[in-house]
Amino acid sequence: MANKIISMINQKGGVGKTTTTCSLAAALSLKGKKVLLIDLDPQANLSQSLGISDFENNIYQALKGESEISPIKVMNNLYIVPSSMDLNALEHEMTNEPGREYLLKELLASIKDNYDFIIIDCSPSIGLIALNALSACDTFIIPVLPHHLSIQGLSGLAGVAKKVKSRINPKLKLEGVLITQFSYRKVLHRDVQNALKKHFNGRLYDSTIRENISLAEAPSTGMDIFRYAPNSNGAEDYLKLCEEFLSKQ
Repeated sequence: MANKIISMINQKGGVGKTTTTCSLAAALSLKGKKVLLIDLDPQANLSQSLGISDFENNIYQALKGESEISPIKVMNNLYIVPSSMDLNALEHEMTNEPGREYLLKELLASIKDNYDFIIIDCSPSIGLIALNALSACDTFIIPVLPHHLSIQGLSGLAGVAKKVKSRINPKLKLEGVLITQFSYRKVLHRDVQNALKKHFNGRLYDSTIRENISLAEAPSTGMDIFRYAPNSNGAEDYLKLCEEFLSKQ
């Protein structure tokens, strides 16, 4: 088993973090890998995207020490620890807690050997929750839109990751950068792709995720893209990403 923990992170919203977390995890599970998802976004979009809405234990209770961490089986090889709106209060509630940036790392220590991959879906902000994700993970993936403004926002995230690496988690590495909502026909998109290639020097995935209506529709059905529209461009693109991701492990 790879036993690798990966954070899906970008402080900008709407870049495809949850879609990528859900779709990459589903693709990995179809390849026979055992995957655990951690929904660390108070909006719980990942949990809802996989049809998980009625649950007793969530990640907030586990981080607070009020319950054990209790993964829910979504389908064969795929499990999730759902989120809760209460996560919004965690930063305030944990102000005086020593080692509060290690809460998630400690939680996952007891179960990480049960999975090939643990993927953490982060909320679009860099606060205590994101710090917990970066402290707990081995690597992180940054989904990004093919716009120049998206690239400018990456420097802030890179700065945070650098500080976490030097102060909290020395093994932290960038797994890769993924362009979502990509259209090869648009000159701007190709220009941004080339700029990212230069900047990230081998860390930009060759796979890109095209604009695809099925990816937008799937969450409302509670199904991943492979169950909802297995022949769509979205399914094809995420399968390619999965194969590229596995080839680099």
